[in-house]
Amino acid sequence: MYEHGMIAPVVALVIWTMIMLIWLYVTRIPAMQKAKLKPNEATKANMEALPSANVANNYNHLMEQPTLFYAICFALQFMGQTQEINIGLAWLYVALRVLHSLIQATVNVIMIRWLVFMAASLVLGALTFHAAIASGLAWFNLPGH
Repeated sequence: MYEHGMIAPVVALVIWTMIMLIWLYVTRIPAMQKAKLKPNEATKANMEALPSANVANNYNHLMEQPTLFYAICFALQFMGQTQEINIGLAWLYVALRVLHSLIQATVNVIMIRWLVFMAASLVLGALTFHAAIASGLAWFNLPGH
C-alpha cells in the first residue's frame, strides 16, 4: 500500500470522486424524469428539491478541499517526503472523505458529517505542515526571520 508514495491516495480519491459522479447521475436522471423536469427547465431551486441533491452537493464538495490535498500530496512526493507518516495521513484523509461522502449522500446527519470534515481538515493541516517544514517555509524558518 505504501510502495507508490503519495500518488496512490491521490488516485484513490480521484476514483472515489468518479464513483460519486456515477452515483449522482444514477440518482439524478431518474429523479428528474419522475419530477418531469427537463434539463433546460432546471433551476438551482428545483434541483435542490430532488432526492439526488445530497449526492450532487457531495460531488461538488469533492471539487473543493480535496484540490488542496492533491497539491500537498504532489508537493510531498516531489520533495521526497514519502515517509510512512505522510502516506498514512494521506490514506486517512481519503478514508475520511469517503466516510464524509457516505454520510452526506445517505443519512446526512450534519453534526456527524461536520465532525468527519473537521477530522479530515486536521489531517490535511498536518500534511500541509509537513510540506511546509520540508520546503523550508515553516514560520520559524522563513528567510529574513
